[in-house]
Order: sequence, then structure tokens, then C-alpha cells
Amino acid sequence: MIGLLTRLFARGEPALSEASARDAAAIARLHAASFQRGWSDGEFERLLLEQNVVAHRITIGRTLAGFILSRLAAGEAEILSVAVTRARRGRGLAGTLLMRHLGRLAGLGVEAVFLEVDEDNMPARRLYLRAGFREVGRRPGYYQQDGSNATALVLRRDLA
Repeated sequence: MIGLLTRLFARGEPALSEASARDAAAIARLHAASFQRGWSDGEFERLLLEQNVVAHRITIGRTLAGFILSRLAAGEAEILSVAVTRARRGRGLAGTLLMRHLGRLAGLGVEAVFLEVDEDNMPARRLYLRAGFREVGRRPGYYQQDGSNATALVLRRDLA
């Protein structure tokens, strides 16, 4: 009964926090719903336990609405994955999550952040452009989708 009341009266405000291995199953479900090949609970759990991985989540009430995950090495970071639930897209959550994450990376001494994005994924490309990323390379045939190959754009943002 208390759980029902909590859900009914929850404000629905987005809350950002660091993700942990306890979030692996929820993150894996969101990842699978967002990408052609989803990663397993175990893959996310292993990543979230690595000391050189930084992850953030955004929740609304007790429900995961989005996440971002990066791996750090030698003063640089690679964003491995970002996703927001389909129902919450277009509301600025990804931008909020990304900027919080970049701030944390900068605080850890990261000087440059890299990522790959499908050149046909215009919403993601706009998000990264607004966040200050720029194209530094291309990987033709990197993504395999529906029997065809798509080009990945390699993007970079300097934090230092």
C-alpha cells in the first residue's frame, strides 16, 4: 500500500545520480530497447564494477529514464553508451545527463572525451553538437543494421 501511495504522489522530477552495479539489469533493459544489439545484464554489471568506468543515471520516481557510461584511460574518456527511454526523449534529459557527466569527467582530470555515433542518428548528432563535440574521424561500415552497414562518426570534445 505504501508503495502505491509513493508512486501516486511522486513528483516525477528527474533525479541524476551515479549509477552502480545494482542498476545493471535496468540499464541493460533500456539499452536493449534503444539499440540494435543490447548488452546483457552481466556485461553492464562488469562495466559498472570497473574502477575506470564512470556512469550516471537519471530516474523519475523509482524508474530509470536514462543513463550514460564512459571508460577512462590516460586522461581521456570514451562515452560507451547513452540512452533515454523512448517515452522521455525530446525533453532535454539526454542533454542534462550528458552535461552532468562531462562535468564529472572534467573533475576527474579528463582532458578529452570521444564517442562514436551513427551518422544517420540526427537527434544524437544534434545533442553532441550542442554539447561542443566535433567530428574528428569516420568509420565506414562500423554499424551493422538491417543487413546494411552504416558509418560511425568519431566525435571529440576537449574538457581542459
